[in-house]
Amino acid sequence: MLHIKVPATSANMGPGFDSIGVALQLYNHLWVEEIPNGLAIEIKREQGIAISRDENNLIYQTMAAFYAELGKQMPAVHLIQEDFIPMVRGLGSSAACIVAGLLAANALSGANYSVEHLAQIAAKMEGHPDNSNPALMGGMVVGVLNQEKMGYVKVDMPEDLIFAAMVPDFPVSTTKSRGVLPQQISREDAIFNASRAGLLVASMYTRKYENLAMAMEDKMHQPYRKQLIPDMDGIFQTAKESGALATYLSGAGSTLMAVLKEDIADEFETKMTRYLSSIPNGWKLTLLKPDITGAQIIAE
Repeated sequence: MLHIKVPATSANMGPGFDSIGVALQLYNHLWVEEIPNGLAIEIKREQGIAISRDENNLIYQTMAAFYAELGKQMPAVHLIQEDFIPMVRGLGSSAACIVAGLLAANALSGANYSVEHLAQIAAKMEGHPDNSNPALMGGMVVGVLNQEKMGYVKVDMPEDLIFAAMVPDFPVSTTKSRGVLPQQISREDAIFNASRAGLLVASMYTRKYENLAMAMEDKMHQPYRKQLIPDMDGIFQTAKESGALATYLSGAGSTLMAVLKEDIADEFETKMTRYLSSIPNGWKLTLLKPDITGAQIIAE
């Protein structure tokens, strides 16, 4: 039986809309094996959101699409999912399922495609590579997808950074989150985001943490999406007052993210936990280090 683990991801990272994401040390697990016939799916960890146990399951659909592209018959399989990545919270749960399905099908089919090849497939399935790339490769990955292929660069993450995920008790669907975005933005806002996306990547490469507050500013999606996230401004302000280097909306939300140095993690956790417990919506704080490896097949 194959055992696959896939990290959570935090995408957009402020100005990097649909292009920049980072892998985090929070994981979904999949066990998969071929069986004589049929389809058996077990869900080991419920989250209050229904996960399909039939052919509509996203992992199964990904595997079936992979086999169809190969021109091979999809085998009967037994899948066991154990998901620790919160669903519909902007932490890459869907991308984790797609990546898990691709790794499983790649191994079972004997295709043995490279990670780079799987990244191309995943980006096309997702429609943008900001979650699938770091889920596969680990670290922070900048990716651009056009009609023909996806280009990317992996950025090695500093070891002393912590990502503080602040997750509320309500989901925000990607469809709803995209629905509040304008069809067009001004030239000024486009320049604002392009310059900060460049500064973000350069600052991570050079460890110039003093740039991160400015580098993670955004005018493309966060100002419009904050109407879906109660207390977003207050949480960001409190996080910065508690020592965070920068803050941003993770993916489409509803998770809010703060980036901080590891040496203030305990103090930050104490202050932010106190604040989050004083506001509605059951916010939970989890401190996560970047995952630098990406998805892995642990055992056969």
